[in-house]
Amino acid sequence: MDLIVLIGRLLFSAIFISSGIAHFRNAGMMGGYAQSKGVPAAKPAVLGSGALILAGGLSVLLGVWADLGALLVLIFLVPTALLMHDFWKQSDPMAKQGERSQFFKNVALAGAALMLFAFFAHTPDLGLTLTGPLFHLG
Repeated sequence: MDLIVLIGRLLFSAIFISSGIAHFRNAGMMGGYAQSKGVPAAKPAVLGSGALILAGGLSVLLGVWADLGALLVLIFLVPTALLMHDFWKQSDPMAKQGERSQFFKNVALAGAALMLFAFFAHTPDLGLTLTGPLFHLG
């Protein structure tokens, strides 16, 4: 069971770790895109969100307060889905479909992050983690 959970944590966190690194490497370009979507202070927002998902992804992967890491990822995903992937505002069918796919990907990952939070906060012995959960759900 421990190995299966570790593999799941690796698969889940990989997208957030790699994306967090990309937020720092491509902050200018991503900041321009965020600005075009109406995000205030776009470049600092890109850097902040990059730090959020990098910390969350590493937390889930390493099992260092993995419940908190799952919440950090959730905190990133919900506003990102709403602000950056506003498919309902798109008039071009291709753009609309692309944004819809990204929106629902983020929504699905947010659901997974919420389930991971509950799992980590409820399970007293996660095995193969560096710390136990920060939160405790009965």
